[in-house]
Amino acid sequence: MRQILAPALVAAVCGVGLVAMTAVPAARAGTVKIVALGDSLTAGYGLPEQDGFVPQLEAALAAKGVAAEIVNGGVSGDTASDGLARLDWSVPEGTDAVILELGANDMLRGIKPEVTRAALEAILRRLSERHIAVLLCGMRAAPNLGTDYDHAFERIYPELAAKYGALLYPFFLDGVAGDLSLDQHDGLHPNAAGVNAIVRRALPKVEELVARVRSQQPS
Repeated sequence: MRQILAPALVAAVCGVGLVAMTAVPAARAGTVKIVALGDSLTAGYGLPEQDGFVPQLEAALAAKGVAAEIVNGGVSGDTASDGLARLDWSVPEGTDAVILELGANDMLRGIKPEVTRAALEAILRRLSERHIAVLLCGMRAAPNLGTDYDHAFERIYPELAAKYGALLYPFFLDGVAGDLSLDQHDGLHPNAAGVNAIVRRALPKVEELVARVRSQQPS
């Protein structure tokens, strides 16, 4: 499987992702509570805990003076449908925002784009109903899946972000995919330096997410 998928993934993709609330935002107390809901890229597969996406992102926000608590809601191997199935307990009451990073495993398994779209849309709809701000992280399809699959898959993210008013980070692996120096030995998952590159590039969008939460909190 690695021999089949790794070259295409290194060339184009890998895997692609906040928290919920039903009452008063936690941000009112000063700290924005975020859940990063995703797959192995969020979970920090193959890395020491401190080198994963969530710890590095939390540290980067702290360095900018942004008070945020990020819960690691990443589960290795999860598809968008798996994320939907665990949404309620992964995004507990009191969550202000969610970083949604799912879909890479759907693509790697060749799941029909309409199935992935339906699951992501259900997640976005339910988070919207709970008044939780969302940053949707997009993915790209591996080129060996064909242009029809590629077009159907990649347009899921911008179209759903526009429909539900979510912030969009177009490609979670931007600046990392295709750079072997930023990959682990499996050629699929970023190493610590790769995660650092992801965090640096995504940080402005995460800061925008935090600003959106704060703008909606009671004065």
